[in-house]
Amino acid sequence: MFAVDFGPDWNTLDSASTGEWWNKKHEGRSAWLEMVKVPRDEVVAFAVYTVDRGTLKMTAQLFPLRPDEARLARLELKIGGEWQEAATAPVYELGWSAHFRLEGWDEGQSIPYRVRHGKSSVFEGLVRRNPHDKNDIVIGSLSCNSNQDRGDRGAMVANLKKQDPDMLFFAGDQSYDHTEHTAGWLTWGMQFREIIKDRPVVTIPDDHDIGQGNLWGEGGVRALIKAGNDGGYYYPADYIRMVERCQTWHLPDAFDPAAIEQGIGVYYTSYNVGGIDFAIIEDRKFKTGPNGEIPKMGPRPDHINEPTYKRSEVDVPGLKLLGERQLSFLENWSEDWSGADMKCVLSQTNFAGAVHLHGRFEDRLLADLDSNGWPQTGRNNALRKMRKAMAFHLAGDQHLSVVTHHGIENFRDGPVTFVSPALINNYYSRWWWPEGGEAGANPIEDSPLPWTGDYLDGLGNKITMIAYANPDPESTRRGKRDPNEDWADGYGLVRFDKKAQTVVFECWSRFADLSKGDAGQYPGWPMKFNMSQNDGREAVAYLPELSFKGISNPVVQVVNEATGEELYTTRVQGKSYRPKVYAKGNYTIRVGEGRPILKSVSGVQSVSAGSKKKLTISVR
Repeated sequence: MFAVDFGPDWNTLDSASTGEWWNKKHEGRSAWLEMVKVPRDEVVAFAVYTVDRGTLKMTAQLFPLRPDEARLARLELKIGGEWQEAATAPVYELGWSAHFRLEGWDEGQSIPYRVRHGKSSVFEGLVRRNPHDKNDIVIGSLSCNSNQDRGDRGAMVANLKKQDPDMLFFAGDQSYDHTEHTAGWLTWGMQFREIIKDRPVVTIPDDHDIGQGNLWGEGGVRALIKAGNDGGYYYPADYIRMVERCQTWHLPDAFDPAAIEQGIGVYYTSYNVGGIDFAIIEDRKFKTGPNGEIPKMGPRPDHINEPTYKRSEVDVPGLKLLGERQLSFLENWSEDWSGADMKCVLSQTNFAGAVHLHGRFEDRLLADLDSNGWPQTGRNNALRKMRKAMAFHLAGDQHLSVVTHHGIENFRDGPVTFVSPALINNYYSRWWWPEGGEAGANPIEDSPLPWTGDYLDGLGNKITMIAYANPDPESTRRGKRDPNEDWADGYGLVRFDKKAQTVVFECWSRFADLSKGDAGQYPGWPMKFNMSQNDGREAVAYLPELSFKGISNPVVQVVNEATGEELYTTRVQGKSYRPKVYAKGNYTIRVGEGRPILKSVSGVQSVSAGSKKKLTISVR
């Protein structure tokens, strides 16, 4: 008996963890794959979990098992000072993961756990209580864990433990080992297990995790080109399902779990941590591939370097970004504020081409169709859904940390995005470096950075560059890492203040000295934003000041009666609120707790900015 593999056409795929893995020899560059051959009392590598709506979901990751070892893992909880077995779960031979689900979980207490295999292998951690009673919720935002440095991540882990985030978000590219995901995933887990073991973790796979340099999933079809720019997944569906099972099974249940082409699953969902409601989306899975859909205007189908091209030529009707299923999800999510004080979207990459130099400092690129800036119509549709919830946005992927304020119809009328830096930035660096070196219109006041303000990206999307962390070109050219050199790698930290409805974005280097305080961050950080800035549309008029009776901190929705459009839904802090509107006319106001369904008032006329008119809404 030996471990299963992906069939005769793919018998070298995930080779370190399939077939007779214990007899395989890996020489030269692949010698690291020997790392899967651990002592048998160390086969439980790590675990990741979430707790949402009373359900604990945990994935335990094991090293490959020998033929005579049981394909069973056990979850034990420490209750009243005693360890008690809570569940058992089979171990999948593809990916070597086991999955536990416990319903009726008490989110108000922290409980130690341990995962066991056999008689002697144990991994311990803590299931934290959900911090609903805390005002300040802290999220770590991380991505892009280069395999060109397989050493430990000790400096970052030590700093993160001191900063003690309530949740960690890994936006993708946990592994760059395209055909060896299990070994790459194990490497990531061993690097970060001392910080992931005792707090909830959101991991979502990006293109490199599933073995592609870029991904346009196109609803799960099979890609015929290894680069994937014809749309779809190049490697077999079993491999994709394995990757997603290892990285996403522990997330809250999918909003709409129906499988796509080839039986590939979906994981887009929502997750509430301490009153911050996160929409976890899959911005690659449904996106159309560019090859054959638009004219080639650069060295490859997804890179545009033709300065005279017409942007309308690439925004072809029918192209998809998020797809209708996820747009419907975001619409539903924007209106559902159950237990939520603020909203935030988590995705793989930015909704803009917020870079100029790609790969090498010498290589300028006009437009990259791998970014969520393309297709432009799909980009704007997604941002409009996010704007309805006044949601912030966190992402990774770009190997360049930026904060951008998106424009849809006008500059700064959409959400604010924070893209985290690459954890290790020695693979395909990028830079924000406008040709001509000119600041944009309306630059950020008192910023230490020269190129802030309003710009059009290479696809014509309106963006306001607020901050960026460029690597030092000379450091990246040398190739060998000196800890004292600036490669602009590290991680982001996001601090949500629920009462003030603000966030603070922090950007920390890989080797940051926390004792320096804010001076230890990249120039331009930290920065603070109000939730209302995620809907930056200019008010044409207002509605009367609303006073609420019978309800505190209500959910309020504003609907334009002339168009039927739901303009936005938000949580009000306190018992009064003055809504802004974007056209004069009559509006319907809906008020409630989780959803705005308890009270509806129609025919509310807009008033001028200086009006003293008030409206009392009683909810019984």
